[in-house]
Amino acid sequence: MSFKEEYKKKLVSPEQAVGVIKSGDWVDYGHFACSPTYLDSFLAKRVNELKDVKIRGVVYPGLSVAAQADPTKESFCYNNWHFSGGDRKLHDKGLCNYIPLLYHEGPSYFNLNDSDVFMAKVAPMNRSGYFNFGPSNSFSKATANRAKKVIAEVSTSVPCCYGGFNESIHVSDVDYIVESDNKPLFSMPAPAITEEDNRIAKLILNEIQDGAVIQLGIGGMPNAVGMMIAQSDLKDLGVHTEMLVDSFVEMYLSGRVTNKKKQLNPGKMVYTFALGSQKLYDFLDHNPCCATYSVDYTNNPARIATNDKMVAINNAVEVDLYGQVNSESSGTRHISGTGGQFDYTFGSYHSKGGKAFICLSATQKNKQTGEVKSRIVPTLEPGSIVTIPRTIVSNVVTEYGIVNLKGKSTWERAQLLISIAHPDCREELIKAAEAQGIWRNNNKH
Repeated sequence: MSFKEEYKKKLVSPEQAVGVIKSGDWVDYGHFACSPTYLDSFLAKRVNELKDVKIRGVVYPGLSVAAQADPTKESFCYNNWHFSGGDRKLHDKGLCNYIPLLYHEGPSYFNLNDSDVFMAKVAPMNRSGYFNFGPSNSFSKATANRAKKVIAEVSTSVPCCYGGFNESIHVSDVDYIVESDNKPLFSMPAPAITEEDNRIAKLILNEIQDGAVIQLGIGGMPNAVGMMIAQSDLKDLGVHTEMLVDSFVEMYLSGRVTNKKKQLNPGKMVYTFALGSQKLYDFLDHNPCCATYSVDYTNNPARIATNDKMVAINNAVEVDLYGQVNSESSGTRHISGTGGQFDYTFGSYHSKGGKAFICLSATQKNKQTGEVKSRIVPTLEPGSIVTIPRTIVSNVVTEYGIVNLKGKSTWERAQLLISIAHPDCREELIKAAEAQGIWRNNNKH
């Protein structure tokens, strides 16, 4: 049987495809831009037929229709490994639960957890019988390998992203094929860049050397760093990142990124998923300068450390005076997830000449009340999650400076962190540090 014949044999309607899902099943969705947005709506229509179907997604683009279909969660229980804005809204309504994930370990979790059905958006089959996972490699292949049934939601909008490895699945490993509505992939708007973001970006830019290898997290501040790099005179930068965003394209097109000096995968922009504009997806399509790998490769801390001058740049919600970093919740309200922040903070520190930066503006304004609060805090709010333990954190950056906490005592950490807090907040933080027994009278104010 030819690959085309096998394709036709497995081609079914969306109703037939989701019809294989039974009550009690665990259903895994494709990740990020390749979430099965077409099949999700057809699964939602079965809300009155099914009971206790558990769904797992990763940064679903928008709002899952199935998750919204059942406010009682008796038919569909929706869970997510890392929240998108839509997942956060569902969480606030009690319709989404977070699954703690150390990102580089993701594939191994499927040695411990069952998957009954995996359905993901993929690129059209090539002449060799392979469907490409597009900009959403992540741990898609590991999930497919574990799932009892695999459904490919084929879309002409998915770019073919070269690997690497684990970037594709063969038609022989797929049980059902559905041809989707071919709507454009989710296009993430460019994050707003604040004055504080630009000030932080300028501080970090001074820390980057020619030949450095860059990882950027999500958000306005990392994007600001990327845009500044694109306009700088830095030379021969490399890319080894979990997330590929639009600013990497600008860095490459401006000639800042050549990948020539990398110790690992020279000549290649290495990543595990991409999320951004259509320009980014077009850039990735059949582009041999880019290589997508599964996350156990890109985010393995030892592998990250293989590249000299590895620079990791990530955001945080708040940092306490002990150096604990919360990057994923506001109290018990979950915002995003651990993702690969731990992986890159740890790996970059162990890189020869490497540096890891945890960045945050010194204050945050409450949109409802207008109240301004320090993001350098005495202790984390009850319920807040420690994303990066104090033992792992090195450089913390606000618009008021950069401090390195490695090897520092509790009183030294308090002093250093207060020095980069907003000036209006420092006296209160000193009082808190004194009350907590981590302030010396001869500390510099």
